Amino acid sequence: MLRIALRTLRTRWVTFVGSFVALSLGVALLAVMGLALASSLDAPERQPERFAAAPVVLRGQDTLSVPTPIGDRTQKLVHPRAVPEATVVRLRELGTVVADRSFAVRAAKGPGDLVGHPWSTAAFAPYAIDAGRAPRAADEVVVTGDWARPGQRVETDGGTVTVVGTLASRGFEDAVFYTDARAAELSPKSTQLVVTADAAAVRAAIGGQDLQVLTGAARRLADADPDRDREALTAMNALFGTAGGVTAFVSVFVVASTFAFAVAQRRREFGLLRTAGATPGQVRRMVFAEALVVGVPASAAGCVLGAYGAPKLAAWVVDGGLAPAWFTIGDFTWPYHMAFWTGLLVALLGVIAASWRAGRTGPTQALREASVDTKAMTWGRRLFGAGLLLTAVVTLGLALFSDPGELLHRKTYVSRPMLLITAVALLAPVLVRPLTRLIAWLPAQLPGAGGMLVRENAAAGIRRTAAVAAPVLVTVALAGSLLGATATLNEAKATETREQTVASFVVTPSRGAGFDTATVKKLEAVEGAEVSATSSSAVYVLEDGVALIKSEARAADAGRLARTVRLPLAAGKVSDLDDDSIIVNEEWQKHTVGQRVDVWLGDGTKKSLRIAAVMTTGTGNNGVWVTPANAPGASVDRVDVSLTDGADPAAVAAALTKAGGHVFTKDQWVQASYPETNRTTRYGFILVLGIALLYTGISLANTMIMATSDRVRDLAVLRLTGATPWQVLRLVAGEALMVVAVGGVLGLLVAGLNLAGLWSALGLLSVRSPVRLPWAELGATVGACAVLAVACSFAPAALAMRRRAVELAGMRD
Repeated sequence: MLRIALRTLRTRWVTFVGSFVALSLGVALLAVMGLALASSLDAPERQPERFAAAPVVLRGQDTLSVPTPIGDRTQKLVHPRAVPEATVVRLRELGTVVADRSFAVRAAKGPGDLVGHPWSTAAFAPYAIDAGRAPRAADEVVVTGDWARPGQRVETDGGTVTVVGTLASRGFEDAVFYTDARAAELSPKSTQLVVTADAAAVRAAIGGQDLQVLTGAARRLADADPDRDREALTAMNALFGTAGGVTAFVSVFVVASTFAFAVAQRRREFGLLRTAGATPGQVRRMVFAEALVVGVPASAAGCVLGAYGAPKLAAWVVDGGLAPAWFTIGDFTWPYHMAFWTGLLVALLGVIAASWRAGRTGPTQALREASVDTKAMTWGRRLFGAGLLLTAVVTLGLALFSDPGELLHRKTYVSRPMLLITAVALLAPVLVRPLTRLIAWLPAQLPGAGGMLVRENAAAGIRRTAAVAAPVLVTVALAGSLLGATATLNEAKATETREQTVASFVVTPSRGAGFDTATVKKLEAVEGAEVSATSSSAVYVLEDGVALIKSEARAADAGRLARTVRLPLAAGKVSDLDDDSIIVNEEWQKHTVGQRVDVWLGDGTKKSLRIAAVMTTGTGNNGVWVTPANAPGASVDRVDVSLTDGADPAAVAAALTKAGGHVFTKDQWVQASYPETNRTTRYGFILVLGIALLYTGISLANTMIMATSDRVRDLAVLRLTGATPWQVLRLVAGEALMVVAVGGVLGLLVAGLNLAGLWSALGLLSVRSPVRLPWAELGATVGACAVLAVACSFAPAALAMRRRAVELAGMRD
């Protein structure tokens, strides 16, 4: 049977080339994702940057550590504590002490990520002056890079300054250095110091206080965002893991579908072998031998393509800012083994069911002249498809009943569509015939036989139609589900913002550091305005005795808050909030009004607070509310303003603008705060959908060529009955469009079912928001598939039409 298999490969080379291409590309994608995932597991240790030349850096408490039965649980404090003043006095006896400060600076025509520091800290990088001198006055600065020159006047959010010197950039920041006194005015709080003394003496001076003494490589912890490499790799690991999972699904799905279709095309051939005396077992072994002969070189070729494509992917994520500049693909072998053996296994598994059916082909199949699929589905396929569909429905119901918030998580709405896609694809042969008759009903009523032939050919060739529609189904379902889920969630969050904002105006600081006390008093003094100043903080709670959970918090005066914000309360009253209480949401383990809950505030202080009110869960952004007394270290970063009776909105807006800050109307605020998909998620979806569209596009083209090449005799018969070549080609194009329409409708059905589950979860979480389908993206996806399908069916048919119809009709199968 091996010899027959090899001869079959030579005779049916178009079919086997299609299978080879599908498998090699699938293995290549698996190898690329495996290599990228392996390379994102470890990050090299970053060296100190701003304090590479500092003897000792002393940091205040910035980590909350809570002992539990399974070890200490830690969280970064949102408001780190300053080094106590008494400790600073003792340290000055050991040597020079320099307070470090970092704050955002906005400058006209300057870099967007400017950061300010006191001049005394420049020597610890160390920076060296390229031109000019050090700053001496409050309105003088020294800058890094070449965006400004000595003598140049620069407008900043902290006033107009004169550049008196420039420093060579060290690559890790765009800095603006002020005099130490001016830096202290712009950023009063300092949480770390540089001490010119022996580390042992510093440790002795601080005693048992919870302070960090940093020396050597540990000084990197004093840099801005010292864990950014690890966090970037964690994000990339999640990105590549998600993309790898989707890639594996798409690859397995398309490869199995392609191999099964390639076997299903050859019923007459198997019938002839059975007529010649071949046993069912021999036919099955031949099919397996063919899959093995194609699978081994295709998997090997895919590994070679993966080795070429992985560095391209690494360069793309670095250029996009997702990965650090040093990120490259490492020297790993396990991704190649994983991709190779997975590809080969999928190729063999893809022909299991088909080979079983091939072995059961009766000798009379060789005598059939009609290629009508009378029984396109086995009972096994029906049961498996129905089982997957039932599993998808049951798991959705359980999630809605037990934890609807879980359906809003990215991992959930990325993975759930795969179950439905597989179920619908397995049941597609049942849906194809009624769907094609429905879609082609109107074209079939038009004059001429073209519409009727398109309808009947698509309905008669159920296996062919289902196999070609499968790539379109995958692409449309993924695009609709993923992009629709993010759009729906963003709209839900915007709805929450719209419903919770009662204020006529919202004022935000022009600088990122927040409002100073003087500006807040000016805003409160505006005539006709009722002002509620709020600040951003966090609280920490230990749940189940082992999980230290951080919750975003807003701090506000309860009386003023009730007049400017409409909280989505499930129980309790906003007016009951005081310095001994907290407003929580239903996600908290304790969420009964009147209960007391132990929490740690943003600076690590432990308190027991009474639950004054409980908010609904919503999309997960409701957080908690406390009073300013329970948000130590938090600066006011938002001021909501309601109008008193008879107040002139225009006059109030003008007065607020004069007092300081950016003034938004309610509608402008809702628009400005409209949530956007974060960059990592956006790039992840681009990667996932790009891979899906590219791979399924190639697979669609591949399958269309296989299907059209297999119908050369059918097209010749049409020619012999009087059809012109142009009529035949129009028929082929019409059938291609029909198949794409079937796949698009099935994909839209899957996307709709997934988004219906998400909408139901939002409703259970008390968020009333419409479903957002990405119609433009779906239209572009279906259009691209249609162009590919028409081109890849039209081209082989046009080439075949160049030969005489009599010759084509006499060709061997």
